[in-house]
Amino acid sequence: MTQYCNKNTLKVDPILADFIDQEVLPGLNINQASFWQFFANVIHDLAPLNQKLLNQRDVLQTNIDQWLMKNRGDFNHERYIKYLKEIGYLVEEGDKFTIGTTNVDDEIALQAGPQLVVPTSNARFALNATNARWGSLYDALYGTDVINEDDGAIKSGSYNPVRGKKVIAYGRDFLDTNFPLNNGSHHDVSKYAIVDGQLLATIDTTNTSLQDASQLIGYNGEISTPTQVLLKNNGLHVIIEIDANSPIGQADNAGVSDLTFEAAVTTIQDFEDSVAAVDGQDKVEVYRNWLGLMCGDLSDTFEKGGQQITRVLAPDKTFTASTGNSMTLPGRSLLFCRNVGHLMTNPAILYNENQEVPEGIMDAMVSVLIAMHDLNGLGQLTNSRTGSVYIVKPKMHGPEEVAFANTLFDRVEDALGLARNTVKIGVMDEERRTTINLKECIRQVKDRIVFINTGFLDRTGDEIHTSMLLGPMAPKADIKTMQWIKAYEDWNVDIGLECGFTGKAQIGKGMWAMPDEMSKMMAIKTEHPESGANCAWVPSPNGATLHAIHYHQTNVFDVQAQLKQRQRAEINDILTMPLCPDPIALTPPQIQHELDNNAQGILGYVVRWIDQGVGCSKVPDINDVGLMEDRATLRISSQHICNWLVHGICTEAQVKETFERMAKMVDQQNASDTAYQNMSDDLANNTAYHAALDLVFKGKKQPSGYTEPLLHAYRLKLKSKR
Repeated sequence: MTQYCNKNTLKVDPILADFIDQEVLPGLNINQASFWQFFANVIHDLAPLNQKLLNQRDVLQTNIDQWLMKNRGDFNHERYIKYLKEIGYLVEEGDKFTIGTTNVDDEIALQAGPQLVVPTSNARFALNATNARWGSLYDALYGTDVINEDDGAIKSGSYNPVRGKKVIAYGRDFLDTNFPLNNGSHHDVSKYAIVDGQLLATIDTTNTSLQDASQLIGYNGEISTPTQVLLKNNGLHVIIEIDANSPIGQADNAGVSDLTFEAAVTTIQDFEDSVAAVDGQDKVEVYRNWLGLMCGDLSDTFEKGGQQITRVLAPDKTFTASTGNSMTLPGRSLLFCRNVGHLMTNPAILYNENQEVPEGIMDAMVSVLIAMHDLNGLGQLTNSRTGSVYIVKPKMHGPEEVAFANTLFDRVEDALGLARNTVKIGVMDEERRTTINLKECIRQVKDRIVFINTGFLDRTGDEIHTSMLLGPMAPKADIKTMQWIKAYEDWNVDIGLECGFTGKAQIGKGMWAMPDEMSKMMAIKTEHPESGANCAWVPSPNGATLHAIHYHQTNVFDVQAQLKQRQRAEINDILTMPLCPDPIALTPPQIQHELDNNAQGILGYVVRWIDQGVGCSKVPDINDVGLMEDRATLRISSQHICNWLVHGICTEAQVKETFERMAKMVDQQNASDTAYQNMSDDLANNTAYHAALDLVFKGKKQPSGYTEPLLHAYRLKLKSKR
C-alpha cells in the first residue's frame, strides 16, 4: 500500500514527488513549495469542473438512450437530429473564423509527411520513433514485402544480391519519378557531382542535370565527389548517399549506397491509449522518458544479435547548401505528447479526502513542466525551435470539453510563468459529439490549435455505444464501408480547411495497423495525402520511410487548395448510424465468425495489458496476421459484442463459449513468449480473462464504452498481489 507524502494540500506518491523534486525542477528556477502550491490550486479549482463535464456526458447519454427506446420502432432521422439539438448534444454553428495559432514549427505548419505514435513508457520504442525523422529506403524495402521474393529475391538469411538489385532499381525509379533529369535516367548515372550550385549527373560521357534545379538543396564532401547529395520535393528531403567502398556502393554504377528519406516529420509520444500506466510508478516511467526526450539525453541499452547496443537520440544533420553556406536540418522528429483525456483518475496524487487526481490535469502540469527544459534551452538537443509545447488531447466530447482543456492549459501556463498559448493543442476528432460540433470545438482553442485528426476505431466505438439501443450494428467489416465513415473523414478535412489550417496546423488521418503488410500499405495509404491530410499515422519507422513516398507523389497543399472549393460533407450522413440493414439475414456461421474475431482480438490484447502492462503491441489476429493494437481496437470489439447481446443476435452462453475457445487460441499464439501465462489453464481464476469478459458483459454501463476503467482496476488488482 502506498505511503503518501504531503505536498501542500496534496498527498503524492513518493515516487512521483521525488521525480519532480529531484529530477524535473532542478535547473528550472521554480521553487519546490511554490510549484506544489500552484499544482494543488489547479487540481482543487479544476477537478470539480472536470467531473461536471463527465456528469454531463452521462446525462446526455441517458437522454439519448431514453429517446431511442421510445422511438426505436418508429425512428425518424429528422426528429432525431432535432432532439440532439434540443438537449444540447448538437450545438448551433457560429460565424466563420480563422485560427490564429502562432509560433508553430515548420514540421507542423509547412511540411506534410508521416506521423508516428509510440508508447512513451518504452524508452527503446520512444527513441526509435524520434530518430525515424530519417530512414533508409534500402533497409525499408529490403526487409519488407514491398519488394517481392520472385525470381530468387528472398529476404531470409544473409544479404541476397538478387533482392538488393531489386531494391536499388526501386530507388532509381523513385528518383526518376520525383527528381527527373533533363536527359536520361538515374538508372544509368555513373557519377554525381556539384557544378556551379547544380547537380550534375554523368551518363556514359554526357552530363545532364535536374529538370528542376531548385530541388538540389545541399551536399557533403567535395563538389567533384560528394558523399551526400541533399534533394527536396514537396517539402520533404531525400539524401543520395554515395560510398563506392561500401558493400552496396561497390556494386552500384554511381557508388550510391542508399537513399535516406526524411520520413516521420512528427511523432506523438503517447501517455494514453498505447500505455498501461495505472499508478505513480507507471506514470513516472512515462514522465521520465519524456524528460529524457526533452533534455536530449534519453538512452536505452539492450541486447541484439548477441551484442549490447545503446541507443541515443540522433544529432542534427549539417550540409553545405547549394549556395555554399553551411546549413542544418533537424535530426529528430518534432515531438508531441498525448496526454490522457478527461475521464480517468490516477492514485499517484490524492486530494480532498483521498480523491484520485484527474489524470488529464496531472498530465498537463507535469508534461509541460518537463517540456520547460526544452523551452529554456537546458537540454543537449532542441525539440521546438519556436518555443512551443505540443500536446495532443484525446477523447473530448464537444465544445465545452475542449474549452475546459483550453482553461487547463491557461492555468498551467500561468502557474509555470509561460506566455499565453505556449502550449499548443491537438484535438482528436474521435468522439461523435466532437465530430458533429467540430467547428465549435476548434473555435474554443483557435489560438493554440495545431492538429485535428480522425480515428476510425474510437469513433466507431463511440458510435456503437451512443446508438446502442437503436438496433444491432452491422458486422465490423461492413461498418468500414458505410457512408457515415466517408462523410466523417471528409467532414474533418472540410472543417479544418474552412478554419484556416493550411500553413498553420495539421489535418491528420489514422493508423495503418498491419506492420508486416507494407505492400498493401503502399497500395492503399496513398489515399491519405490525396484526401488532403498533411499527416497520417504509421506503425513503425520503416512504415514511415515507405509512407513518405506518398507525400512525394502528392503535394498535399495543392490538394487542400482544390478541396477548399468542394461542398462540405453532409452532417446527416455522419449521423446515419451503422445499423445492420437486415439482422435476420445474418446466418449462424456469420454471427459466430464475428464473435470469434472480436473475442480473439479482445483476449489477445487484454492478456498482455493486464499481465504484462503492455499497452500497445503487435497482436496476431484470428488469421495470425499481426495487428498493432491499443485500447481503441479493444473499445470497438467489446462494444460490438455488447451491442449484439443487447439485441439478441447472440446469447450470453454463446459469447462465453466463444471466449473459452479463443482463450486457447491466444495461448497457442503466445506459446513462444516466455513471459506469457496461459489463460486456459485456469479460466476461473485468471484475472486477464475475467477483465476481457467484463469489457463485454459490462460494456453497456462503461462510460462512453471506454475500456480504461475496467483495465485499470484489473491491472491494479493484479499488481497488488505481486
